[in-house]
Amino acid sequence: MAKHRIWAPWRLRYVKDARDSTECIFCTKPAQGDDPATLIVHRGRHCYVILNLFPYTNGHLMVAPFEHLGRVQEIEPEVMAEMTGLAQRAMTVLERVYEPEGFNIGINQGRVAGAGVEGHIHLHVVPRWAGDNNYMPVVADTRVMPQSLEESYDALQEGFNDDE
Repeated sequence: MAKHRIWAPWRLRYVKDARDSTECIFCTKPAQGDDPATLIVHRGRHCYVILNLFPYTNGHLMVAPFEHLGRVQEIEPEVMAEMTGLAQRAMTVLERVYEPEGFNIGINQGRVAGAGVEGHIHLHVVPRWAGDNNYMPVVADTRVMPQSLEESYDALQEGFNDDE
């Protein structure tokens, strides 16, 4: 029986960056001050909203505190309140821009829980549709994304601006 493979060479950048990096992306990206280049769609007082560079679906956002914290238990109540408030706002914007049929929202704390960046806690907001390919790719670690990250950024950033 022949083995069939679907190649996803874009994943190599993610694997290499995660393995080779000693910097925290959730600290360095907001410090750059170039929100379009870093895909930060909104900044709050304590937290910000950023597009996931390697999304599960189009519009996959993350809400992260500016402060480098690795555990939910370390987050001050005021910061946690802003995190959840920004997650709610992100859902409202995503509903307006993409019309998803549902959402997955979650925090992965610790590597065994699935945290890709375990040293800086962040909350995922993932829009979902009937028939999408869920969290796990259907075939060979490949996802089909119908929209570029740049187009997603423009649409979502505009949505956050309209919301103010």
